[in-house]
This record gives sequence, structure tokens and C-alpha cells, in this order.
Amino acid sequence: HIPLGLLRERMEELNRETYIIVYCAIGVRAYNGARILIQNGFSKVSVLSGGLSFYKSMHHQNLGGEVMTKREAPKEGLDFAEERELQLLDCSGLQCPGPIMKVNEAMGKMKDREVLKVSATDMGFSKDIVSWCKSTGNTFLKAERQEKQNIVYIQKGREEAENLQASSLAPEGKTLIVFSGDLDKVLASFIIANGAAAMGKSVTMFFTFWGLNALRKSDVVNKKKPFIDKMFGKMMPKGSKKLKLSKMNMAGMGTAMMKKVMNDKNVDSLEDLMKKAMENGVRLVACTMSMDIMGITREELLDGVEFAGVASYLGDAEESNVNLFI
Repeated sequence: HIPLGLLRERMEELNRETYIIVYCAIGVRAYNGARILIQNGFSKVSVLSGGLSFYKSMHHQNLGGEVMTKREAPKEGLDFAEERELQLLDCSGLQCPGPIMKVNEAMGKMKDREVLKVSATDMGFSKDIVSWCKSTGNTFLKAERQEKQNIVYIQKGREEAENLQASSLAPEGKTLIVFSGDLDKVLASFIIANGAAAMGKSVTMFFTFWGLNALRKSDVVNKKKPFIDKMFGKMMPKGSKKLKLSKMNMAGMGTAMMKKVMNDKNVDSLEDLMKKAMENGVRLVACTMSMDIMGITREELLDGVEFAGVASYLGDAEESNVNLFI
């Protein structure tokens, strides 16, 4: 079993001459996986339409299971604790995309039909979680407001076969071109990327020109370089901690104030967002042409960064239904 996020680096474990059927829970990740294999020379590839959930609902007799019956929609005031055991998750104080990422992590450890009760103070969480459930094949049960807390109930998986049509062959990936080296714009890029990854989407971030500075290591790297390349390196910010705001930087005071406000309001720092993105399978791709022009070497960039050109980016963009230029 190879997770989608590891497929590119582990595809050589697969036999190119063998007929391969890619599958997941509902078919979305399977489609993305099949596209990756086909573009890398695998010719005998199919997708299990509807995923395992739909397969089980149609072949329950052969599997020795029971027919899933349509459950009534949750009624106002329904005590979920009486119906089944609740899993509790407190996301109070976390700002977007923190709550969604925590929910995604918690749901990954739960069994089908278990219910997760989430409390969050983020104002947009109630709407975000509805979209997240639709995209990931989970069931939004209900939401309620308790003082400053947004309380939502989510069931892992779906119960109705008609809701399992997410196996459409429409592209589902997300690509971002990070052209800017401004702190606020790079922050926005990683917030969007982490949110998309938490919704189970494949995400590629293509860093070019000034955006490459966010990927530079803060430590000094001893590397012989031409004079102009050295000058470029000294003039550009070295790593995410040296990025400045696009507006109101005020000789660094505005940037320092922004970081303090983010810390006070429990918003993840850029460094934390970058770490979480890589842990969640977001691909950070450095444009090799831009690296060459700006005199940036591979050794100067963070570990885990991939190196590619525009053709690689365009290939990922064709598999995506969202493409952003930041």
C-alpha cells in the first residue's frame, strides 16, 4: 500500500508490465495517483470508480456485511453521545488553517462512522468544515454556537451510496506559483497550500525568482560561486526568517510587529507552516532556471525541496482545477 504523497518516490517498486488498479476510499486520490503513474510511463492503469466505500455498498452480500440503511438527518438537539461514542477535539485558539489540519489528522486515526466533536474559536471554521467534508468524503452532521465556541459534529465516511460520486475524472489537484518574496504573500501561499492538503488534495508549490528566497537555508553554506552570484546572494533575504512585508515594513519594525501579532493570536509562523506543508505531502518545487539566473545552488535550499523546470509545473497544472500565481 503506497500513499498518494509517497507515490512519486516509490513508483519504482511497481511492475510497469502488470495491470494496476489504483484505489482509495472514494476515488479522488486514486484518480490523482493513476494520472501520476500514466505520466510516468505506466500504460496498464485503471481506477476503482467510487472507491472501496462504494464497492462495499454494492457488494455487501459477497462481503458478508449488512446493507447500509439511510439514516435520518440529525435533528436539532440530538444527543450524539447516546447514539455512538464521541471523539473530542479542541481547536480553541487556533487560526485558519490550524483547525482544519487538526481535524484532518484526527479523522485519519478514526474508524468509519465514528463521530468527531470539534470545538473551535475561528470564525470561519463552521463554513470551512462543510467544504472540507464534501471534499474528503466525510459527513457533516451539525453545527452549533456555544458562547465564543463553534461546535461541529463530523462523521467519518458517508452512509449513502448516492453521495459517493466524487470519483469523477475532473482534476482535483492544486498548484501555486510563488513568485513573490514578500513575507505576507508567502504566508498566504502556505496557508492555502496547507488548507488544500488537509482536504486531501495533491498540492504543488512552484517557487520561482524572488519566491526562491523563502526556501533558502538561514545557515551559511560554503560554496564557490562567481562574483555576481555572490552579490545576488548577499543582497537577497536568506531564508523565511529574513523576508519582509510588502507594505508597512518600516525598516523591519512592521515585520516584527506582524510576527508578534501572529504569535499573540496563535497564528502559525511561516516556518511552522512550511514544516507542516512538507509533512502533509505538499511538493515544494524550485525552478532550476530561476536558480541559475539568481546564482542559487541546491545546497543553499532546504532539504526536501524538489528541482524542476516549467514543463514539470505545467504537467501538474494540467492535473489541477485551481492554479494560483502569487
